[in-house]
Amino acid sequence: MSAAGPSQGANCAPSGGSAAADLANEAASAGAIQPAGVVVIAVGNRSRGDDAIGPLLLDRLQDWLASGDRGADIELIEDFQLQIEHALDLAGRRLVLFIDAGTGTAAPYRLLATEAAAPSASHSSHALAPAAVLGVYRQITGANPPPAFVLCVRGHRFELGEDLSQPARAHVEAAWRQLVDLCEKPDVGHWQEAAARDAR
Repeated sequence: MSAAGPSQGANCAPSGGSAAADLANEAASAGAIQPAGVVVIAVGNRSRGDDAIGPLLLDRLQDWLASGDRGADIELIEDFQLQIEHALDLAGRRLVLFIDAGTGTAAPYRLLATEAAAPSASHSSHALAPAAVLGVYRQITGANPPPAFVLCVRGHRFELGEDLSQPARAHVEAAWRQLVDLCEKPDVGHWQEAAARDAR
């Protein structure tokens, strides 16, 4: 969950040489295997109300990709939160999409382009923002990360054991249409245009 949209600012990135070196070695190994060109990373806890928005959208996307035999070049990843290890999932990609729920996001959702944030002096392996994950990738590889976007869907209730709220259900439907549009045309130019339209 993000307070105001997860693409803004990084709060942590690895500064220790050993951790960065380990990740760099893993990134080099991962680069030897050709991954899918597009990776969609959904973040959220299915047991915490509207925090399930990302995983639920990912479930729906998985079914949609399978039904139309569309998923050959799209990989789906789900996790509770972003960590430094997710930088490894960016290797060899041409497009990255993060999906998360946000409490301060304009309803029903925002689609934002995001860029790598400079690593900070302090670091933690938990709860990274998407920009921080991109920053970790740049730090460990010495290369610019692939173009990345954030689909942040407005959430309202995040208590443990709650179901998806009624407003969130409507927001998920709107975000789903945007997600299908992106995956039907996984082209950076198209995604940039979609983000620009959403910003107006």
